[in-house]
Amino acid sequence: MRGRTRAQQAALLASPDDTEAQFYEALQHADLDHLMALWADDEEVACVHPGGPRIVGLPAIRAAFATVFERGTVNVHPERVRRLHSGDCAVHHVLERVQLHAESGQTAPTSWVIATNVYLKTALGWRLVLHHASPGSAGDVQELVMDAGTLH
Repeated sequence: MRGRTRAQQAALLASPDDTEAQFYEALQHADLDHLMALWADDEEVACVHPGGPRIVGLPAIRAAFATVFERGTVNVHPERVRRLHSGDCAVHHVLERVQLHAESGQTAPTSWVIATNVYLKTALGWRLVLHHASPGSAGDVQELVMDAGTLH
């Protein structure tokens, strides 16, 4: 997204879905600059990798993803996205399917991650302010959606 005007950047991030699609694309290509361009310019942005600590601030998030990308691309695909959108904030609950790297000639094993992505509408379009990922399991694929009904 370098080299684009503010208006061009905002147009590319016109919705939380646009920003989310670019986030997963950046992971799949290990494109650190593109991934970091999707984050809000705020010192309170945060990221939690599965089983890891809370990482706060753009420099720390950049360093964490740089470490992840040292192992190569992240073959992750969002599935079963649930969306909550209110005004200038959007929350996406995502089941991520991650294809792990396999030995030559072998089928890559699949792992599952449960993630929450929070987006904020800014002058530069929708930007990521939180990515919180937790280890999931194959059972999460069998997600049950129950009727909330009346709680009292």
